[in-house]
Amino acid sequence: MRHGARTRRAALTAALIAATAAASLTAGCTRQRPADDARAPARTPTPRVTVTPTPTPVAGSPLAVKIDNVSAARPQTGLGAADVVYAEQVEGGLSRLMAVYATRLPKSVGPVRSARESDLELLRQFHEPTLAYSGAQRKLLPLIGRAPLRAESPDDTASAYYRGAGRAAPHNLYLRPARLLSSAPGRTALTTGFRYGPAPSGGSPATTRTVRYPAARFAFTWSGTRGGWLVAMDGTPATTDGGRLAPPTVVVQYVRVRSSKYHDVLGNHTPYTETVGSGRAEVLRDGRSYAARWSRPGATDGTEFTTADGGPLNFADGQVWVVFAPSSG
Repeated sequence: MRHGARTRRAALTAALIAATAAASLTAGCTRQRPADDARAPARTPTPRVTVTPTPTPVAGSPLAVKIDNVSAARPQTGLGAADVVYAEQVEGGLSRLMAVYATRLPKSVGPVRSARESDLELLRQFHEPTLAYSGAQRKLLPLIGRAPLRAESPDDTASAYYRGAGRAAPHNLYLRPARLLSSAPGRTALTTGFRYGPAPSGGSPATTRTVRYPAARFAFTWSGTRGGWLVAMDGTPATTDGGRLAPPTVVVQYVRVRSSKYHDVLGNHTPYTETVGSGRAEVLRDGRSYAARWSRPGATDGTEFTTADGGPLNFADGQVWVVFAPSSG
């Protein structure tokens, strides 16, 4: 019996050592993950009420969706229907998108990811916009709750979201916009400050432009056939819903990017992109590049772009991409 007890104790000790070693290996793998926030829930929460709520958008208010932009999230869905796409730097030098919808709503948008502090400042230009996002850093949630917008995460309206097949979480969360807005609010909801119309005089011929972040890059190549700038992200052609993205206007807006007080689960500080103020910009349209200045005096103002001589700088009709590039000044 003593021999049997010793055998059982030895077996138990060996099992505990193996479990400890496995846990250590798992922790090591976790530390080696890509520098992404991983805040999206692994599965869509089950709604407490089975009846789908009636969408109640504020009249004249657009829909803004935070969209994943790592390689595992591409190609994205619904980007081609956006009126404006903002590209920003996030933790680890990666990039993320915010798509704004006013003139039409796609059937589906995603993958949806988490919000950032600077998103709240950027969205102040709109009248109580609806913000669709997958979550946020815990200490940021009270700020989102107090912001003048309609925040809609899976925790708020689970029935508006679903998990797509063929991708692992968190890169598979999608939004059904019709579950949040009954209809597109229309062009008047785009209180961005942008002007649309004929191209100004001047400018320089341009065929391609690249913007680099520490761990991401955007390239835009002019296509006369498409009448727009073919988008590539991290060296890969950007497509959505089966088609190549080619916005008629691309803006490279140089801004101050500083560290916020928030950080991701790996301890990386979240960059804060300052979109209030003024600075230089480059506007690409019609196969030409225009040196510009941007100005946004206050958070509730739109952003105006002017030419070198101070005249208004019109954008081409159609989708606009705004890439926030860190300023060296």
